[in-house]
Amino acid sequence: MEAHASNASGSAGKWSPAPDASEIVKSIHAMLHPRNIVLVGATDKPGNYAERIWNNLIKYQFAGGLYPVNSKRETIWGVPCYKDFASLPDKPDHVLVLVPARFAVQVIRDAAAAGARSATIVTSGFGELQDDESQRLADELKQAVRETGLAVTGPNCLGNLSAGENLFTNIDDRIVTMEAGPVAIAGQSGAIVMAIRQALEDRGVGVGYMVTTGNETGLETPDLMSYFAADPSIRVIVVYLEGVRNTKVFREACKAARAAGKPVIALKLGASEGGRAAAMAHTGALAGSIETFDAISTREGVIRVRGLDELIETTECFVHADPPKSNRLAAVSLSGGKRGLLIDAFFSAGLNFAPLSPDATGKLAKMLGPGSIVGNPLDAGFAAVVDPSVYMASIKVMIDDPDTDIVIIDAELPKAPHELRERNLRIVNDMAGAASKPVVYISTMSIGFTEFTKGLRKSLPNIAVMQGLDRAVGAIKSLIDYAGLRKVVPDIVSSSSASARATLEKTLKSANGAAALDEVASKKLLKAYGIPVSKEEIAQTAAEAVKIAKRIGFPVVAKVVSADILHKSDIGGVVLNINNAAEVKKAFTDITNRVRKLKGKPKLEGILIAQQVKADLELVVGAALDAEMGPVVLFGTGGVDIELMKDVALAGAPLDAAEARQLINRTKAGVKLKGYRGKPALHEASVVKAIVGLSNLMADAGNRIASIDVNPFLINTRVGVAVDGLIVLNNAAAKEAAKEAATDAAKH
Repeated sequence: MEAHASNASGSAGKWSPAPDASEIVKSIHAMLHPRNIVLVGATDKPGNYAERIWNNLIKYQFAGGLYPVNSKRETIWGVPCYKDFASLPDKPDHVLVLVPARFAVQVIRDAAAAGARSATIVTSGFGELQDDESQRLADELKQAVRETGLAVTGPNCLGNLSAGENLFTNIDDRIVTMEAGPVAIAGQSGAIVMAIRQALEDRGVGVGYMVTTGNETGLETPDLMSYFAADPSIRVIVVYLEGVRNTKVFREACKAARAAGKPVIALKLGASEGGRAAAMAHTGALAGSIETFDAISTREGVIRVRGLDELIETTECFVHADPPKSNRLAAVSLSGGKRGLLIDAFFSAGLNFAPLSPDATGKLAKMLGPGSIVGNPLDAGFAAVVDPSVYMASIKVMIDDPDTDIVIIDAELPKAPHELRERNLRIVNDMAGAASKPVVYISTMSIGFTEFTKGLRKSLPNIAVMQGLDRAVGAIKSLIDYAGLRKVVPDIVSSSSASARATLEKTLKSANGAAALDEVASKKLLKAYGIPVSKEEIAQTAAEAVKIAKRIGFPVVAKVVSADILHKSDIGGVVLNINNAAEVKKAFTDITNRVRKLKGKPKLEGILIAQQVKADLELVVGAALDAEMGPVVLFGTGGVDIELMKDVALAGAPLDAAEARQLINRTKAGVKLKGYRGKPALHEASVVKAIVGLSNLMADAGNRIASIDVNPFLINTRVGVAVDGLIVLNNAAAKEAAKEAATDAAKH
């Protein structure tokens, strides 16, 4: 526990990346620890960004060289102003670009030629504006950044903080303590990143680095995550993400943070797409939804928060509390009502208070007497109110009890000097320093910090101080979940056979640019990947349909086969429960007649006769190529109620059997599979095979398959089979079809 305090004490300036560190880490180090800073486009027009940044560099006493550049000025801000890079007294190192967008590209090229290692482009007027000229400038800038190899943040950003260097190239005029603290923040929105820094500072949490990345033409937020993972002065990484552009880089950054034992706390835009996970089964449109972000990132140790308040509490918790050994909670309160609130709040998050050891119970009972509730949570009641030293003794019993992993104390920090409460807080801080478990103060409501509280809070490095019960519970749950993660997540690779991969290549080649594979080709491919499929054949005539039905055995199902019809049941293209030859003939004729009447004259390739499996449960298994996160698989309750139930869970692909079982366990369908309320267990092994097979298929296809939809996957106690399979390809035809479907939906 003592590590927190020493970690935060300005070691940032001394560390530098190892020789074998990645180029990205080395180049970001050059940006955050530069020898000098050059302001290109220096102007003293009042309120201008250039002037604000200059004032901050002077105010916080950046120790390196500071050089304004403006060809029209001899002096500015009372110091010499230089014409260009060549006339500087020193080789430029970090360049701040404050000139209009049309000149920025040349400045980057000139800076690199003069020997600079990094730049921050504050200027806006690039890709964020939608006109052609801005887009052209954005492309030219990207090219220049790539060719020069400079470490560049921006354009359209608000500057950075590197506390160990007293570097504040930011426009913010609020006070900054410049403490090389244990938190690093990065993200695209300058305003949000700055608000997070300010709020943490108001809570007495030091921020060592803050980087605003703007349009991310050069460095992206995950690049900064990799740097923060490497820098030993940082303990917690906070990111604001508008989108993930490069899944591979993001996952690598998460892995690096994970290996270094540093939680990544993420605020991510895009949570309003919740409904799309369910819609995936119909359209494959699971593009960039928050569920896929969670599915992939939580496995890598990312904690996604749902708002700024929650972000601040969670950061506070991780800065001051080590991950606990297990989840046995203990709490101490002075009130029966607060004790009840604690029980309710933690229960709703799926957490319970552990029974205390008999030894602890005995000690507390002797000490407290009537007017208290000896248990967990403890209501120390009258005895502790009358004699505060009894409260301290109760807290010590809880912290010393070997059967507790986290100790929660219901109390807030004083807003003004208070000798007794301050002394008691220091005693608990010392107890926490000696304990090998987190100690957390929770004030059940947000009380607000005064200047006094902030100073006092800084003197208590070993305890977490939380504001608001619901947010505190969320943060503690995240802490427990993080502690339960495996240190290193194995990289899972596709486990498909060579013959399956050969079938995939052949099928994709013969698809000939179609938007989707028809049901027969889809199922053949699914079967090759070990996904159990129902017995079936295509018939061209009613007589042939009867022969096939007899071979398979009644009951059977008849379905239309046409690449032009994606949702067969909507047009009456499916007939169930066919029990004899006469019914087969009737179904064949009925479906054929219905298809002939459809507008747009869909091409009929025949009628599929398939075995009808008596299902105890209808499931959906599927996969999609997520716009942000890459390939994901889906499992849940299927059939026609998929949107209504919204009982689906997602995971990154590929995965193995163990991870497939974890995925199943995250749903209500998974509970039913195990045998719910005395019902027999269903054939889970077939579902595991299907999920692993689908995940291998997505991984092998690279980005050539947009989505796979197996709904329903029917299951009973003996067998599980895919009775329907739709594979939508990732090509121009599929994109066009999706666009038309979206337009149609908008009209209706």
